[in-house]
Amino acid sequence: MKNKKNSRQGLTLKQKEAVTGYIFIALPLVSLIIMMYYPIIRSFFISFFDWNLLQEPTFTGIENYKTLFHDEVFRTSLVNTIKWVLIYVPMSVVSSFLLALLLDRKLKGAGFFRTLYYLPVVCPIVVVALLFVWIYNTDYGILNFLLKNLFGIDPVGWITDSRFSLFSIAVMSVWKWAGYNMLIFLAALQGIDENLYEAAAIDGITPWTKLIKIKIPLVMPSIYFVMLTAVIDAFQMFTEIFIMTKGGPGYSTYTVSYYLWSNAFEYSKMGYACAMAAVMFVIIMTVTLVQNRIMNKKVQYDA
Repeated sequence: MKNKKNSRQGLTLKQKEAVTGYIFIALPLVSLIIMMYYPIIRSFFISFFDWNLLQEPTFTGIENYKTLFHDEVFRTSLVNTIKWVLIYVPMSVVSSFLLALLLDRKLKGAGFFRTLYYLPVVCPIVVVALLFVWIYNTDYGILNFLLKNLFGIDPVGWITDSRFSLFSIAVMSVWKWAGYNMLIFLAALQGIDENLYEAAAIDGITPWTKLIKIKIPLVMPSIYFVMLTAVIDAFQMFTEIFIMTKGGPGYSTYTVSYYLWSNAFEYSKMGYACAMAAVMFVIIMTVTLVQNRIMNKKVQYDA
């Protein structure tokens, strides 16, 4: 009888723990559904309508998608977005990893330098973008001032010349987020077992071989994470363009996110903008799945 009673009490306790667990799981899940999944589904639904936010939506079927694939500006925006991904992601990953390697040493003031490199991350992106607008200014920007006085180079239109504008904004974004990615890499590097380094020293391998054979393979999960998040963020890049160039000069820095915003809130073409969002969702999802498939073959996770 006692055993049965104890088992019932134990079962009741497990049920209470299960209910508590479901409650804690349900709260963020409901928030996720309201804040993310519902807007995605709603946006896809609106993409089949012509809606200017003032009048009732008019069902147009796939007309928005037909218009989209014949839209020259959208194609330019998509090409610029892909260029941005190809410029920004490698620069961001490599620079952050190099910073982490430099700080993965027993140096005096290492904590100060880590804090210093992380400071741009906590600065609002609007402030950073406005700061670089001043730095890049053709007439009085400090960058052109230094180039002219130190090297005799004529002023360059860093954000007013279509040849340099996208790259210049990418440099700013890399500077802004390098500290965040650097901390991820640094944590991974410092998690490597010291015994591996000692064994490598006994074998007499060079620092370059140690980097290639030990550090990079063991940090690969972190590299994968940083690359994945960097690609997703790069496809959605908007604020930097909005603050620094407004898509100019011409359409040289028009990205899909900026063109989407422009159609939705400047021209009140909400249905058309939602069609763009749906296409970008498919593109980002496809790129993420392909990247996941490729990188998973190279990533080694500890048991």
